[in-house]
Amino acid sequence: MIEMKIVTIQVSLVSAHRVVLLQEVGGERYLPIWIGSCEAEAISLHLQGMALPRPLTHDLFIDLLAALDVELSYVLVRALINGTFYGRLVLEADGVSLEIDARPSDALAIAVRANAPVYAAESVMTEAGITPAADLLRSHSTEGLDAFRDFFSNLDTGQLATD
Repeated sequence: MIEMKIVTIQVSLVSAHRVVLLQEVGGERYLPIWIGSCEAEAISLHLQGMALPRPLTHDLFIDLLAALDVELSYVLVRALINGTFYGRLVLEADGVSLEIDARPSDALAIAVRANAPVYAAESVMTEAGITPAADLLRSHSTEGLDAFRDFFSNLDTGQLATD
């Protein structure tokens, strides 16, 4: 498993989908995952520290975990099958580890709320991870991810499925 962090969420200029971009912690590889606009908004709102008057579904999930004394240990982007990413929530309850299947977008929205680590399977990174060319890194700031704007704007979204 490779620890990842959410770097940005980009809006597709050609569809209603969003791309969440994860970066390998301490590494150079990135993992772009197409997600729906609602999940993107749920992740973005929390990362920006915006409070809503009523809980969203992901907030409700966190509240349920707390009420049941269950901890989210970590989130795993575990597989990429036919263009679709698969995720997993790994929970801890009374010393027992529970693994729950989840869409990566929902898992990420829950992870940011629980302050839980995010991991990707090595097989996922091998298949879908990207490494920007060295000249792109030198000529652009990775802080704002300018190097990826061209990458995202040139993707053929007709062949990609959301998680």
